[in-house]
Amino acid sequence: MKQFLIFIKKEWLHIWRDRRTLVILIWMPVIQILLYGFALTNEVKNSKIAIYDQSRDEATTLISNQIAASRYFSLLKNVYSYDDIGATFRQGKIRLAVVFPRNFRYDLLHTNHAQIQLIADASDPNTANMLTNYATSIINDYQATLNRDVAMPYSITTQTRMLYNPELKGAYSFVPGVMALVLMLVCAMMTSIAIVKEKEMGTMEIILVSPMKPFRIIIAKTIPYLFVSMLNIACILLLSVFVLDVPIVGSLWLLIGESILFTVTALSLGILISNGAKTQRTAQFASMMSLFLPTLLFSGFLFPVENMPWPLQVISNVVPAKWYYIIVKNIMIKGLGFSYVWKETLILVGMTVVLLGISIKNFKIRLA
Repeated sequence: MKQFLIFIKKEWLHIWRDRRTLVILIWMPVIQILLYGFALTNEVKNSKIAIYDQSRDEATTLISNQIAASRYFSLLKNVYSYDDIGATFRQGKIRLAVVFPRNFRYDLLHTNHAQIQLIADASDPNTANMLTNYATSIINDYQATLNRDVAMPYSITTQTRMLYNPELKGAYSFVPGVMALVLMLVCAMMTSIAIVKEKEMGTMEIILVSPMKPFRIIIAKTIPYLFVSMLNIACILLLSVFVLDVPIVGSLWLLIGESILFTVTALSLGILISNGAKTQRTAQFASMMSLFLPTLLFSGFLFPVENMPWPLQVISNVVPAKWYYIIVKNIMIKGLGFSYVWKETLILVGMTVVLLGISIKNFKIRLA
């Protein structure tokens, strides 16, 4: 029994002295609970909307205030034409637009019937459905309030228009997210073992005594994986168009160029992981754990980022997949050009430069 207790004590000391294991055992569950608790939710909140009020009467003002005061919506601005609505949607600033026709209150009081138009961004069909349902519910509550003491009930109908995806196909949201997830994981995992494999095989010494500089060594490591990744991009796009019936509305060459840029970003991240790892298993585990969950949670693929508390929204900005997901949706689903994705492109370029710079700086020219 004494030996058994000594063995338990020895194992406890091993765990306590290994700070990395201690962090995984204690802090990882806490972090995951916090992330899942805030990020994993089907409820849509604080979605940006625009209101086009052509009537500007007492009724439309009251309904607009009720919608804007709801926790589901956040009024971005009032617009003054359908062109403004289209431009705001193309910029990705809103998810829903509420349109009141002219003489709304007059029609409601004199004909007992009026209509409100709801225009939603259906490139994410689930979110579009929920937002139109939320807005319709608020409008129905207003209608019920009007009909409390009225002999002939008033009727307000909502006309729903789904932009970019009128049939509400789930693949329109699924395909861009899967592209971001697959390219990030595959590219990063491939290159995460590139350098550490040389260390394990004992061939790193030969590379280090060569006249090649660290920058060239790292670039040479990534180029073969870049070609493999380009094959993956081609396969994904072909399957998306011919199997899943998701059309490429925008420029195919722009989409390919942005995909190659994202691939280079993912490869740079994999090289950075490979630089710091000591074994291939450690590199693969680190790339999987550090990339899979952030890509899944913070890219906006499964859960809207605006639902999360602002600290998590800030964290999402350093996840490359978030920006690539926005780019793919804008080009592939909405048919927009480079002028609408230049900011996201610049962010990915900046991330690539920073990751490559850190990798080159941390590249050890001596193994000892």
